[in-house]
Amino acid sequence: MQRTYHSRNEGTCSSAVTFAIADGRLTGVRFEGGCDGNLQGIASLVEGMEAEEARRKLAGIRCGGKPTSCPDQLARAIERALDGREVGRG
Repeated sequence: MQRTYHSRNEGTCSSAVTFAIADGRLTGVRFEGGCDGNLQGIASLVEGMEAEEARRKLAGIRCGGKPTSCPDQLARAIERALDGREVGRG
């Protein structure tokens, strides 16, 4: 079963991230706005990765002096999705 999630980002150049979790693995990761090449790279690297592994690897990454980053925002959204907390579903 696949569920699609949409989450608004806070404190980053990208405004949101959309992804699906199918059989515990990430698919279809897409960021809105931000550094297009870098975010396409991140999306490509996590494609098919176990959602929990991606969350662990991306959590806590900072961008410059900011307390978060686009990868960290994805990790936070994945955590909410895995915990069944509020994440927009498509």
